[in-house]
Amino acid sequence: MEIRAFGYLGVGTAKLDDWTALATKGLGMEAVDRGGSMRAFRMDDRKQRLVLDGALPSGTNYFGWEVADAAALDALAARLEQAGVAVQREPVALADQRFVSGLISFRDPAGNRLEAFHGAAVADTPFRPSRLISGFRAGPLGMGHVLVTVQDIEGALAFYRDLLGFRISDYSLAPIRAYFLHVNPRHHSIALVEAPVNVLNHLMVELYSLDDVGQGYDVALMDREKIVATLGRHSNDFMTSFYMRTPSEFFVEYGWGGRDVDDATWQPQEVDTLASFWGHDGLFRAVGGEDPPAELRHDAQNQQRRAPVQVIDGNYARVKGVCPWWDAVKAQSRQ
Repeated sequence: MEIRAFGYLGVGTAKLDDWTALATKGLGMEAVDRGGSMRAFRMDDRKQRLVLDGALPSGTNYFGWEVADAAALDALAARLEQAGVAVQREPVALADQRFVSGLISFRDPAGNRLEAFHGAAVADTPFRPSRLISGFRAGPLGMGHVLVTVQDIEGALAFYRDLLGFRISDYSLAPIRAYFLHVNPRHHSIALVEAPVNVLNHLMVELYSLDDVGQGYDVALMDREKIVATLGRHSNDFMTSFYMRTPSEFFVEYGWGGRDVDDATWQPQEVDTLASFWGHDGLFRAVGGEDPPAELRHDAQNQQRRAPVQVIDGNYARVKGVCPWWDAVKAQSRQ
């Protein structure tokens, strides 16, 4: 499989100052001076992850997908062309603008502009967040994930899974058809959700510390209208997060503690609800739906409505002591 990470997101917008305020003060990204009508932001050692382009029409987005090297990029281009997908080998000038060594572009069935690249440039200086955060969980896992809504979900699934080689983590068939797909250990790098329109719904960025998310929530609360969904925890990727509005027509999910998948042992399965374990009030209403009934997440008899917290070394400390009640709960969950 050639694609191995979601590398960058490009956004066409005339609201460069509003976006800059969100990316720096709200998200903690590092602003990079690009001059003219372009602004870029770092999240890790890469020279850029989020790119704003005032010369592109508002609502225009492009998604950068990383491959290992030039041979992998050529192989991907050949497979796409063999399947009848128009592929553009982009000039050096555009590759330089993206800070990559090689670049192709093509469209998915929903019309989204996808770019595949190799050789992303690494910055000469360490990442310096614009506010005090522990950092973004990016690197080889990529920028985060995106959720796009599509009118033709069968066509989108066939394109991403069968042609591009994405792998299904889990999926929902009712009441909403949705597929969550991964290209590396991150639970999903893209989610496809059936809807009446083809749009980008949200970008997720993941932090190393839960406190980063909580303090970001405090910042967002200074302008409550920007909060789309309250702090909550998803029941499929286990992400603890909240959602906020951007100056464009999509949201940002600011999260911590997402689960990993291991292809050697992972088995895709249908989820019976997209309701969160708790919180995320307003998430479904923000897209014209209804939030799931409380009983779907507050069923004390159903152990599936709880899950262990996903942590990494250095990100937690074990609590001393024993708890017979909790030991009994864990024992019951293993039966």
